[in-house]
Amino acid sequence: MGDFATVAAGRTTSVYQDAVRLLLLINAAAEDLSGPIPEGAPANAVAVLRSQVLLQKLDFWLRNPDYLADELISRFERDGNADDLDLARQILESEEPEVRSYQMLRHLFGAYEPLDEALAVLRTPGLVVRRRQGKAAHTSQHDYYLTAAGRSAARAIVETVPDLAYYVERARLVVDLAGGRRGSALRDIQYLQVEYADAALGTHIAGIADRARSRLKDALVSTGHGEQQ
Repeated sequence: MGDFATVAAGRTTSVYQDAVRLLLLINAAAEDLSGPIPEGAPANAVAVLRSQVLLQKLDFWLRNPDYLADELISRFERDGNADDLDLARQILESEEPEVRSYQMLRHLFGAYEPLDEALAVLRTPGLVVRRRQGKAAHTSQHDYYLTAAGRSAARAIVETVPDLAYYVERARLVVDLAGGRRGSALRDIQYLQVEYADAALGTHIAGIADRARSRLKDALVSTGHGEQQ
């Protein structure tokens, strides 16, 4: 994997941690299959997440709570839903951005991390199956099929390790924030962050916790829930 195996400041995840996180994310984000199973899909598929771009951009928000909270503030400013501000406050007034952040690499098309090893962990027991669309020499799209065994495993993992409920809750929040938009639309939103857009190719995208906390303070003041220092 070359330079893409380097992790800033020594913070990384193991392939098994990545596999569990991706399983929980796909379980939350995949669209349920109804009716006949699509041609080429595994016979035991129950849901599908279409496109690697979408998976990578959802994973970026899941791995970077500061960016997730900042986007919640943006949605609050746009829609006025106080729940979004409360959720951003829960994240930013805790140590979550410091202890839960795992930065991603800046690639040609935004945040990116190699997924093959983690997906191999899920593919071997038949939990998630990836199918490629396109011609032999050119893949136009990756589809990630969640199987019945994968759905059962996602439930069992959380029952066995309650601490992983964090990823279930955050995955649901990420999916809600995405609002059914395509991966390219999420990429465009994420590119609005200067730290994201200006990161050099092959380097890690810097965090924005301090700036997000400043925005939170301003938003709380504007709603009468905080005081300027």
